[in-house]
Amino acid sequence: MSITPELVTVLPAHKFDEVRLLSWLQQAMPDFGNRLEVKQFQGGQSNPTYLLDADSGRYVLRKKPPGKTLPSAHMVEREYKVMRALSEHTEVPVPNVRVLCESSDIIGTPFYVMDYLEGRIVSHSALRELDRQERLSAHYSAIDTLAKLHAVDVNAVGLGDYGRPEGYVARQVSRWSKQYLAAKTDDMPAMDKLMAWLPENLPSTDECAIAHGDYRFGNLMLAPDKPEVIAILDWELSTLGHPLADLAYYCLPYHLPSDLPGMRGLLGEDLEALGIPDEQATIARYCAKTGRESIADWHVYLAFSLFRLASILQGIYKRALDGNAANANALEVGKRASMLAETGWAIASAGERI
Repeated sequence: MSITPELVTVLPAHKFDEVRLLSWLQQAMPDFGNRLEVKQFQGGQSNPTYLLDADSGRYVLRKKPPGKTLPSAHMVEREYKVMRALSEHTEVPVPNVRVLCESSDIIGTPFYVMDYLEGRIVSHSALRELDRQERLSAHYSAIDTLAKLHAVDVNAVGLGDYGRPEGYVARQVSRWSKQYLAAKTDDMPAMDKLMAWLPENLPSTDECAIAHGDYRFGNLMLAPDKPEVIAILDWELSTLGHPLADLAYYCLPYHLPSDLPGMRGLLGEDLEALGIPDEQATIARYCAKTGRESIADWHVYLAFSLFRLASILQGIYKRALDGNAANANALEVGKRASMLAETGWAIASAGERI
């Protein structure tokens, strides 16, 4: 089965001057050709993403959204920088990036263009869209790819300045605490407890690697004909950070219910029947690939990841209530934020360890 992203006519709010873009691309990519057809990828990307069909091939364009954005948000320039470094200096699978335009004069915002890849994207880690015999290999490929990313020497590939090399979890806890308080609508005791607990229970070791920030199956492309990761997508939240925060985020489905819409959880699923590894097997695979004997403070990384995600969803919920976002599912989003926080506090207070 082929699972490909849905393409639609460019949404009215995301239209731009295609003639001007073509002229710029012909200068930046001399072999681009004279034909340009543009479609938009449908989905949850905060950075609008488009398919460019040209005489020379197919490409993907990612741009900042229109309108005013926060200074540190939607940094397509950073996405371009990290993917270019990884594609040129490592074997981490990323699309080949072609050109970056930092000016807003061409299509209204900065943008970059990368090669289009044929592949499959499955958003739920149960991987039901794949044949059962492919699922275990797909999960292991995802873990092996994450380990490969975390093994990159950031200084050797020119990414030593991609973020601060120390104190990632502490900084993130502070940042998302402020974001949550700014977006708070109702009392959420579990969030209050996590905001007090996390600064006092930071991981005992600090490490630095390229952290993707949103490493999950929805952001991985599998080969069309085999269960192998051929590209890591959507680098919007990437920075220098603690690698185990990425691993914990990848493992969150093991702690989230499978029957709550939008959660993409695995709790309650028969993992053996599905043919996918459990959390212990996932962690063991990662440790084997990264030369670790074990992981200390696993409960801290899980609680942190749940706290961070709850804060993000609370922000979406608040914007929806304020009328600044599509609010059709605002109540469901709010319910999910509370459930994430409660799960995080349950893990923190129980002191789960591997």
